[in-house]
Amino acid sequence: MKRFVIGICLALLLPLTATIARADTYTEGQQYALIPAPQPTTAPPGKVEVVELFWYGCPHCYAFEPYLKEWLKHKPANAYFVRIPAIFNSPLWRLQATAYYTAEVLGILDKIHEPLFDAIHKYNIPLNTEDQLADFFAKYGVDKKQFHDTFNSFAVQAKVNRAAELTRLYGISGVPSIVVAGKYRTDGPMAKSYETLLNVVNYLVAKEAHAQAGGQKAGGAAIGN
Repeated sequence: MKRFVIGICLALLLPLTATIARADTYTEGQQYALIPAPQPTTAPPGKVEVVELFWYGCPHCYAFEPYLKEWLKHKPANAYFVRIPAIFNSPLWRLQATAYYTAEVLGILDKIHEPLFDAIHKYNIPLNTEDQLADFFAKYGVDKKQFHDTFNSFAVQAKVNRAAELTRLYGISGVPSIVVAGKYRTDGPMAKSYETLLNVVNYLVAKEAHAQAGGQKAGGAAIGN
């Protein structure tokens, strides 16, 4: 288990202050890759979905959070952001993904997401069992019975199963990874720094928006003819 976690996360140890590349230098196969089988997105019309795949136990996801938080303040207006807890072949990844969706269903995700990261990485609080997570959620006003009922509910388990499926379908090999429009994948090792990673995301959002606009114009011309 320990070797598995190291294998997933250690490859993502990156310099945090690399020079930001110009957008016109981003190249398929270098800073980003195409997903062989594009996946449907949840973005509303006119928006481009940006998915972050993460794991609460990953130190590099924790290190990436401040960069992501800043990006969210200034993200492109047409970017539709979604978090998905990645689930590889590990009970702990699934457990903590279930905690994420439990918080979402209970309506306290915004309140508990960052503290959950801090608990693991800043305060070394073990959150490796359902009971430990129940104790943690109780600090944020969640009754333990309500926690367990929600944690094991069909609604939460359906979300967890979908997250595991998307982890596989996106073809990611580690976290943090970002998928844009269900068709482009990028991550830290490809971008070489967290700043550049988010610039690649902006580039891909613009690229997809341009493609969508071109498709709409072509469709309109076809209808007119």
